[in-house]
Amino acid sequence: MAPKFVQTAPEMPADDPKHATRATRTAGRQMRSRLLDGASRLFRERGLAGTSISDIAAAADAFPSQITYYFRTKEALFVEAACREMLYVARAAEQAALQAHTPREYTRALVETVTATDSVAFFTEALTLTRRRQDLAPLVERTIERLHAEGMRAYAGQIERHGWKTLRDPDVSSRRFWAVAVGVMVEGHAMGRSAEEMCSEMLRVLGDQATTKTADDSARLRLVDDRDASDSPDGERSS
Repeated sequence: MAPKFVQTAPEMPADDPKHATRATRTAGRQMRSRLLDGASRLFRERGLAGTSISDIAAAADAFPSQITYYFRTKEALFVEAACREMLYVARAAEQAALQAHTPREYTRALVETVTATDSVAFFTEALTLTRRRQDLAPLVERTIERLHAEGMRAYAGQIERHGWKTLRDPDVSSRRFWAVAVGVMVEGHAMGRSAEEMCSEMLRVLGDQATTKTADDSARLRLVDDRDASDSPDGERSS
């Protein structure tokens, strides 16, 4: 019996334009990530003024020209690094809070995660920088809106999941959380307060965000349902 012919996909030539483009994009993303990683560490240790482009390039095993190619200026790199760190800590806080079973546990998990790092203080420096560099403001604005949107989504999801009774609209709660976080941590870092002290202060200022439904709530709901049913001509609850 003659062997069957199995058709295989042709190998992509090394000089194929699409292959080269994909490889270039992947390499570019990896280089940007390395530069952001190295810059974040140095900026947090030394600040913007104490960190040079050469320092960042050395930390990322890159050339100084690659920093200007991907980010244009050291200030732009600073703002993007701070925005990325802020989104990272927000994601970590949401993950930690998923294990909470009560509103207070949820708030504490968020606050403990946020105050355990200096990401908020780092981001606040970026906010200050954009006062003088309005060309960098759009990135900060997008980051803030993303924080609020994802915070609202996560909080609303927990309310629905556990049946909590929120004291404020989820969007208001999310915006209030981050406003309090920035205020408490800027003051705390300026005063040399510990993470534990900032955590306690933030919890005090935030107070209760929601409450669990009590037996009285359930009784009231049943009473309303019964009244609705008795008001219906057929003895059925009206829609």
